[in-house]
Amino acid sequence: MSNSETTTSAGDRFPAGPPQGKTAPSGGSDVRAATSVGAPLVQAFDLAKTFDVSPPWLNRVLEGKPRLMLHAVDGVSFEIEKGKTLALVGESGCGKSTVARLLVGLYEPTRGGLTFDGQDAHAAFKTPRGRQLRRRIQMIFQDPYASLNPRWIVEDIVGEPLKEHGLITNEAELRARVGELLKSVGLSPLDMVKFPHQFSGGQRQRISIARALATEPEFLVCDEPTSALDVSVQAQVLNIMKDLQRERGLTYLFISHNLAVVRHVSDQVGVMYLGRLVELSDKQTLFANPKHPYTRMLLDAIPKMHDTGRARTPVQGEVPNPLSPPTGCTFHPRCPHVNDRCRAERPQLLSIQGVKIACHAVEEGRI
Repeated sequence: MSNSETTTSAGDRFPAGPPQGKTAPSGGSDVRAATSVGAPLVQAFDLAKTFDVSPPWLNRVLEGKPRLMLHAVDGVSFEIEKGKTLALVGESGCGKSTVARLLVGLYEPTRGGLTFDGQDAHAAFKTPRGRQLRRRIQMIFQDPYASLNPRWIVEDIVGEPLKEHGLITNEAELRARVGELLKSVGLSPLDMVKFPHQFSGGQRQRISIARALATEPEFLVCDEPTSALDVSVQAQVLNIMKDLQRERGLTYLFISHNLAVVRHVSDQVGVMYLGRLVELSDKQTLFANPKHPYTRMLLDAIPKMHDTGRARTPVQGEVPNPLSPPTGCTFHPRCPHVNDRCRAERPQLLSIQGVKIACHAVEEGRI
């Protein structure tokens, strides 16, 4: 990989060299044949999660306060084909991380469901089969320092999934496997005796990736894995993730605020607003011809080299309070194309010209 390489598509590289010591990962090149090529590996349908954020019962009785329900995710549906990357973007608080936790079984859905490789994932999580399923679904968390045990050395952190799932019991084999995993993410096997605080932010995130790869998963949920890193380190981590995807046939759900990163790593892009998908399209179509007003506002806010000197249009307004969302389309208080129907009727996610979009103005041909 050359430091001068650039990227224009999901499969190309970022302008950063590979980390030192990178070798091909061990044991991950085989791709399970349970899912046919091109068939969806992950299917979420009408996925919803509601949290009860009410004051304690006694406070509600004495102060006459009602119960408060937060609809963090409200009817999200999508599919991800094997070996592909779906990126979820949106402002903070729109429900992206809640979707991630629903997919890996950390939250149980209030409504809807998740199918993984043809089986009901949330039903399987509650049975003995759930342990085997969790080996195939892993997560990379946003803050590597918070997700790594500061009292454990790297050997224990990366080796824990191997022990927990009974994949390796021999100590010598375990150390060898941990060393291979560290090499696959550009670290040295000598690093396994160190503690997390002895690494930089980018190195800690590589340790998180190595831990997620330990069970040889098929599906990785990546919750803003590069948001805490500087640009050059972001490029290295993303290059590692793309290499691993090609070598192991991995499927990604990639969550990010950075639309420039999303443009390079994704195959499909879903735009979320207040717990709902408002636009879902392939990457090229969404960036070349965004349809939803919210998507247009997000893209207009991205700095562009050829537009130097032109005033960028910031995303107008503020995200409404999710405890009392607006009626009808939740984006209507910030939308320049709003009409009475938008204020009264909630738009459904419809397929229009090959793009799934929830917008009355697009449906009626007003934009």
